[in-house]
Amino acid sequence: MGLRSIPSNRMVAVVAAAAAALCMAAPAHADATLEKVRQRGKLVVGVDGASPPFGVLDPATGKVGGFQAELGADIARRLGVTLETVPVTASTRVQFLQAGKVDLLIANIQWTQERSEILSYAPTPYNLVGGAAMVSKKSGIKRWEDLRGKVACVSQGSNFAKPLQETYGAVVKGLRNIPESLLALKGGTCDASVHIQPALYETLHGKSASEWTAFELATPDQLIPSPTVIWTRRGEADTRAFVDGVIRDWHRTGLLVTQAEKWNVPADYLRQAREKAQRGEFEAAPPESAKP
Repeated sequence: MGLRSIPSNRMVAVVAAAAAALCMAAPAHADATLEKVRQRGKLVVGVDGASPPFGVLDPATGKVGGFQAELGADIARRLGVTLETVPVTASTRVQFLQAGKVDLLIANIQWTQERSEILSYAPTPYNLVGGAAMVSKKSGIKRWEDLRGKVACVSQGSNFAKPLQETYGAVVKGLRNIPESLLALKGGTCDASVHIQPALYETLHGKSASEWTAFELATPDQLIPSPTVIWTRRGEADTRAFVDGVIRDWHRTGLLVTQAEKWNVPADYLRQAREKAQRGEFEAAPPESAKP
């Protein structure tokens, strides 16, 4: 029977069936990030740079390694590609991701509602981190409430700025990064340097501890402990799902605990998360914002 002799209603059914068959036969395509990574054979990850204990500078190569780089390397290995790390700062990291200069951000960026409105993220956190206040031992600052009217230095774009100002009445000053903030603290420009607790703990107890004997962490409790997630561009659903599966595997296998202990990253939360994951339970960051 020729095409001309097929009734119009049957013709529609034939065309629809053929189209459906083609769709079923066509291979599924990953989103732009995964395709690009595999084609060029390299995953580019934004990391915090030399910011112990999460990023450690290798003086021999000038490259940043450490906890975040190790996580990026594991994702790259699973994709069958090499890893390139790009140091980012609080003022550049979002722009680097949106502009395609990096494929992912593994840079100690906690979930916030505002960030979820401009970026996507793997919903399973790979850590839970809050803020601490480093102060002079002579400051008299012992609680977050003691910062009222005092200058608190933070990194630009820090999610600690809002509670410091609105809840505790501090005068917030944004600087480019943690080293600048610590220099301002040492020089008396700020009364407290407020950043993620593990980084300040490392400052007081790591290789440079002798420079900071006159300073201490002021408060026993962390400021707004929040899920630390891996960030992607908006709409990168396949990348988001792939990375989330990797993070869940990190929790199940204990890779996060192993790497944290290797690089002196506090691991109490990670040990608890490992136990839950091995029971099939996983933490999740709040749902992604519906805003574009």
